Formats: sequence, structure tokens, C-alpha cells
Amino acid sequence: MAEGKYTRENVEITEEQLKARRARNVAIGLVLAAFVAIMYFVTWTKLGINIFNREL
Repeated sequence: MAEGKYTRENVEITEEQLKARRARNVAIGLVLAAFVAIMYFVTWTKLGINIFNREL
């Protein structure tokens, strides 16, 4: 085997690690959804009623 070369090995993941991974993924998903919602409402608020008073 060459030194410094990446090799793929079977790694056993424990139940605790799977729970931690799942919790981390849920947290990232919630933060992403909150960010999208904040950006949507900030944009909507900045445009305000003027979005309806524009020329088409």
C-alpha cells in the first residue's frame, strides 16, 4: 500500500454516531429554512406595497 494514498475501508458507525449525524442534519436544515424565510420576508418588506404599483 502506498503511503499518503487515500484508501476506502469499511467503517462501522455506531448508533450514537448515527443519532448525532441525524440531529446535525436536522439542525442544518432548520437553519437553512430559517435563513430562506428571513430573506424572503426582508425582501418582501423592503419592496412593500410598491411591488403592486409598478409598470408591467
